[in-house]
Amino acid sequence: MNQYLLGFDVGTSSVKASLVNVETGAMAATAFFPEKEATIIAVQPGFAEQEPHTWWEYAKQSVKKIMADANVKGEDIKAIGISYQMHGLVCIDKDKNVLRPSIIWCDSRAVPYGDKAFNELGAEQCLSHLLNSPGNFTAAKLAWVKANEPNVFAEVDKIMLPGDYLAMMLSGEVNTTISGLSEGMFWDFKEKSPAKFLLDYYGFDEKVIPTIVPTFSEQCYVSKEAAAELGLKEGTPISYRAGDQPNNALSLNVFNPGEIAATAGTSGVVYGVLGEVNYDKKSRVNTFAHVNYTKELERLGVLLCINGTGILNAWIRRNVAPEGISYPEMNDMMANVPIGSEGVCIIPFGNGAERVLENKEIGCSIHGINFNKHSKAHMMRAAQEGIVFSFCYGMEIMRDMGMDISKIHAGKANMFLSDIFRNTLASVSGATIELMETDGSVGAAKGAGIGAGIYKDNNEAFATLKKLGTIEPDTKKQAEYLAAYEQWKKKLEASI
Repeated sequence: MNQYLLGFDVGTSSVKASLVNVETGAMAATAFFPEKEATIIAVQPGFAEQEPHTWWEYAKQSVKKIMADANVKGEDIKAIGISYQMHGLVCIDKDKNVLRPSIIWCDSRAVPYGDKAFNELGAEQCLSHLLNSPGNFTAAKLAWVKANEPNVFAEVDKIMLPGDYLAMMLSGEVNTTISGLSEGMFWDFKEKSPAKFLLDYYGFDEKVIPTIVPTFSEQCYVSKEAAAELGLKEGTPISYRAGDQPNNALSLNVFNPGEIAATAGTSGVVYGVLGEVNYDKKSRVNTFAHVNYTKELERLGVLLCINGTGILNAWIRRNVAPEGISYPEMNDMMANVPIGSEGVCIIPFGNGAERVLENKEIGCSIHGINFNKHSKAHMMRAAQEGIVFSFCYGMEIMRDMGMDISKIHAGKANMFLSDIFRNTLASVSGATIELMETDGSVGAAKGAGIGAGIYKDNNEAFATLKKLGTIEPDTKKQAEYLAAYEQWKKKLEASI
């Protein structure tokens, strides 16, 4: 009889569920709900909320569909893992009732509360203990609730992240992880305990922090009520949970110092593992506890986010490229343009303020166009090179923190479908790129297998991870790539 692992991915637009065959590692079925993007409540500019009960309803629909599609029974599922949108705030009372909609990651109302804490507590205190500014993270969101909704705050018994909420609905238990606390600015890396100094500053009782459980462990078990609702077996362990970016790294088998997980969709993310506690003094990157962090083992996830990545490539396709052209056809056109785009240089930061630039909003700019020499193809290539160079600029910060970047793991999707993008990134960074077939809910399922002891470690869990290609730095042309990068960096630094 086949045995399966169940993985959830609680995203902003949907909740996805996947079944993974324990023995083969293959995905047996997957589904997501709703089919159209989930509602985000925005009662005024800068606000973004979702009703947690909708995550539960979508999770139930997804599970029922995949179990029917794969003809799987509850007793066939051996463990459950959860990936979730990071930094959200869910408040519950003593009876585990949700007190208000969740303030989700893209809500910006809490920025003044985080900035005030950073200024009053001091950069050294915050960065050396939290490894970040309190910023717009979960603790600052709770400070907003305290200041603006005192009646709600008075009823708060526990606060949770979106993944903690789903685990509570599955089990009836309220708990969280160190990794989760760190993404909310509730974990003190120096004291290796909840961040009492920040809790005291905001006037939060430490009792609002749920019970802390290891990321990989039998954290709680499916309750009788949830089993009946979802068709699962009572007592099935929930044995892994992590935020979406650490989970994406896990999905690509990124666990060790020097390994990098990268994505390049509308925005771009470089997530690297650091083997010692460190931080960027200018807070241009975020640092959280990685999935395999423990009090005894320092494993930190350093998160670089670039807003102006794939969105620039899409803008170029709509506004510069010949009408109706596809992305592969664009890539073919620009392949005839030399490295460095013969002097055309594009700074890609046209999608709002960039944390890597200390939250400056400098816009997108185009430099070096010669009307007698340059074509649409030059613009296309310069855009892709500019996106890569923005990644490499952020990776310099990560290297300054002590990260030895030697290998980049990425899904073969979005910008990573472009040879020019991949070759430029490998050659400028000097890292080998490995393209993988990956999925967040599948990663969560395999994480559950590790947490439940079904797999002995991550290498066994991801032994069947399919490698789709390897890109090595082009040593013969590396000097040309690096010269183009240095030219781009001069233009950027003149713009800041």
